Order: sequence, then structure tokens, then C-alpha cells
Amino acid sequence: MELEKDYILRMVKDLVKSIAHIVLGKSEMEYELPENDEYSRIDYLYVRLLELVNQGKINDAEDMLFDEINTSDMKQFEMAMSFYLYLNDFGDDYLESNDYSRDEISEGIKSICKEYGVSSMVEFLF
Repeated sequence: MELEKDYILRMVKDLVKSIAHIVLGKSEMEYELPENDEYSRIDYLYVRLLELVNQGKINDAEDMLFDEINTSDMKQFEMAMSFYLYLNDFGDDYLESNDYSRDEISEGIKSICKEYGVSSMVEFLF
């Protein structure tokens, strides 16, 4: 069972890395906040999402992500993928104790990709 969990964890990381390379032309997917604290609306959203996750309100954070995301902005796509990578770094115990699962991370990635019109690529990779 532990081997399967490790496999899913690595699979999610590799999937997001492949998406970063193909969709954004980047070697890594990492949403970075400005150092000077001059945050945009999306930067504040990202901070709020991470706060909710850290409070154990993962489903609320995911709902907020889908409510607020603008599918014409690829920077927001990068932010959404980074959100799922952040979730992926949590242990299964934390996810499960907050009514979430690693499978939901994979499904969330697929859903975001569908929203952005790149789901066929994800189906090919996944």
C-alpha cells in the first residue's frame, strides 16, 4: 500500500512537470509570489488558498480556486497547478483527516486542465 501511495505522489509531480514543460514551456511548475509584497489579486488568492489548506479546509480552498480562476490567464493556470503540487506534499493522513485524498489531487489537476482546454494532453500523459 505504501508503494502505491509513493507511486501516486511521484506520478502527480511528474504529471505537473510535464504539463509545465508542454503548456508553459517551463522546466518546473512553481508559482512565485513577488518579493516586494506588491501582490496582485491572484497572488492574494494563492496566499488565501494555502492558508485554507493549512487550516485543514482543503475542500473550501479547492472550491475557491474553481470559483475565482480566470481561464484566459495562463499565470492563473500555473498558480492552480502549484496549488495542487502544494497539496501533494502533504501526507495521506493529513489529507484524509481533512476529507481529501491523493486521488482528488489528480482529479483536480485534470479538471483545471479541462477548464483551460488542455485536457487531451493530460489524458495522454495520465
